[in-house]
Amino acid sequence: MNRLVCGDVGFGKTEVALRAAAAVALGGQQVVLAAPTTVLARQHLETFRRRFEGTGVQIGHLSRLASAAEVKSVKAGLKSGEIGILVGTHALASDTLEFDNLSLTIVDEEHRFGARMKEALQQRAPHRLVMTATPIPRTLQSALIGIQDVSVIATPPSRRRPVRTFLSAFDGGSVRTALLREKQRGGQSFVVVPRIEDISMMADELARLAPELRVVWAHGQMGAAEVDDSMVSFADGDGDVLLATNIIETGLDVPRANTMIIFKPELFGLAQLHQLRGRVGRSRAQGFAYLLTEPTEEIPEATRARLGTLEAFDRLGAGFAISARDLDLRGSGDLLGDEQAGHMKLIGSALYQSLLERAVRAARGEPVSDPVPAPRIDPAAGFPEAYIPDPTIRINLYSRLARVASAADVDALEDEIADRFGPLPDEVTALLAETRVSALAVEAGVTKIVAGPKATALTVGNGRLEEAARKLQARNGHRWVDNRLVLETEAGVAHDNAFLATVLTELAA
Repeated sequence: MNRLVCGDVGFGKTEVALRAAAAVALGGQQVVLAAPTTVLARQHLETFRRRFEGTGVQIGHLSRLASAAEVKSVKAGLKSGEIGILVGTHALASDTLEFDNLSLTIVDEEHRFGARMKEALQQRAPHRLVMTATPIPRTLQSALIGIQDVSVIATPPSRRRPVRTFLSAFDGGSVRTALLREKQRGGQSFVVVPRIEDISMMADELARLAPELRVVWAHGQMGAAEVDDSMVSFADGDGDVLLATNIIETGLDVPRANTMIIFKPELFGLAQLHQLRGRVGRSRAQGFAYLLTEPTEEIPEATRARLGTLEAFDRLGAGFAISARDLDLRGSGDLLGDEQAGHMKLIGSALYQSLLERAVRAARGEPVSDPVPAPRIDPAAGFPEAYIPDPTIRINLYSRLARVASAADVDALEDEIADRFGPLPDEVTALLAETRVSALAVEAGVTKIVAGPKATALTVGNGRLEEAARKLQARNGHRWVDNRLVLETEAGVAHDNAFLATVLTELAA
């Protein structure tokens, strides 16, 4: 098994992990569960120990909070097979760990791990389960093309409400109102800053705006035990506001927290912001997330559009859609290297996707279809900026054209474009005509189209050659040369797309 499980915070990913671990551990084999933070690891440890109580399965723990004696005892238990499930952080990738019969590795919040770290963990066992609300671009890409299986948990918990999200400049009066309103309804709030050096400044600002509120701190330069105590005590109701960095992104379950203020959200990634937003609104109360930019700084339009994604996708279960948007913006990275995001540079994305799909099918032993003939793109063909001003929309339309599977798909997309943007200019008409020819070629079994002033040659795949020769027999101006149908031109004028579409439609019929 090599499966990616996507589901928003609180949707039940931990329950999936528990049941997968039970199936393996109760069968006498070992399981490893890796979490990115000590807080989340401890939370999983307590959950697993509670759920496996009375089963005879021993649960071990490895993190920076474990003492030397505990580490030594856990290593011995893993080697002998006494420990059936090991929960921990990055320490689980250590080469010094020896297992008796490791069968399953579970990686929670996989977007918080590096490529090499995940590979080191996953190579230890034949079965892999990766869980996250917002998979990084490379992980999502590998799932979408079939390298990994993927399951999406889209059903929210009962009575859970979407977190209302607002993007605006920082305003002291609004911040005070939001924090005091949460206090008055018996709740707690998070205030998140991007850097540790921002905490002191924000603490002073909060003391000035709302001196009646008790503020608790949490950041990475505090000791592990101190951070743990601070976050756990806040979850238990000690404090009105938790001022922190993105250290609270994973593993903190505070049902009473329903308001989050994120300062300088442009310094966070989309996945980070969605994860942070998932920390509030986990009860029946309405949750609010405020993305507050520095009022004295001008935010670039591209950044504002990226942050606007959080406002647009504020429904329950939006993590997968946000990750897909992140994949579009950042690229899928290198599936075989260390880069977990980035765009193709040396070849086009459509060609890359085609080659990747063929490689995956070949690796699985599935039949590999003949390559799709490239459209004979007119240099003037395309989506003019004057017709579609938004570059993101233009790129998305080019991507959709690259994925069309039939001439009917091209016709449907043509109708949609005309409906959204108005009558088609000549450049768009030419682009759609080229794409329609390519789609018809696939339906007809044609693998290559070569056109010139004297003739056009259509190469037919071996599996369709006999059928094509029967449908379109040699006649005046048409002749077969091996597996190529040669169509002679008249007066040295190359065939246009309308002529090619007619011939290909006849072959595909």
